[in-house]
Amino acid sequence: MTLPHKPVPGLAPASLSQAQALGLAERLGAALQRRGLVLGAAESCTGGLLAGAITAVAGSSEWFDRGFVTYSNDAKIAELNVSADTLDRFGAVSEETALEMASGVMLASPAVHIAASTTGIAGPGGATPGKPVGMVCFGFAIRNGDGITSRADTQVFAGDRAQVRQGSVVYALRGLLELIGEPVHRSRP
Repeated sequence: MTLPHKPVPGLAPASLSQAQALGLAERLGAALQRRGLVLGAAESCTGGLLAGAITAVAGSSEWFDRGFVTYSNDAKIAELNVSADTLDRFGAVSEETALEMASGVMLASPAVHIAASTTGIAGPGGATPGKPVGMVCFGFAIRNGDGITSRADTQVFAGDRAQVRQGSVVYALRGLLELIGEPVHRSRP
């Protein structure tokens, strides 16, 4: 499947910062606490940066259960129950894999109510036809009654490796806020 790849509006490299991620993580933590929800994360291309932004918030142990860094396909299979067939058919950088990663967090921990995953190509190499450098797939999942409701999204971030990874963290935090019904301002700061 070939996706149209456009830079993400409101996430220009110059606007990205650790302070922005921390501010979003603080908002997310407060919103999760108000709702009595607990968060988990699964990361590939961000390599723990999402969990790092979350745990930079004092008191995050009240609303963050765990994070998985599953960089290899073997780790995705072993830790998150991502299907080898999904990886073979769609690749590690796919919405299908991102969805299985997010759901895998929730299956690994009954305490988790909401989860996000990141899997992508941070660069500078690694691009393949239809999957450019900067392409990141996100999975978002939330418990809904006896099941799990999930959605996926794909974005392409401009910039170098650090900017792609930081942009992915910011995007994931915004996606989590949206998933629980919190308004998110997406225009340039």
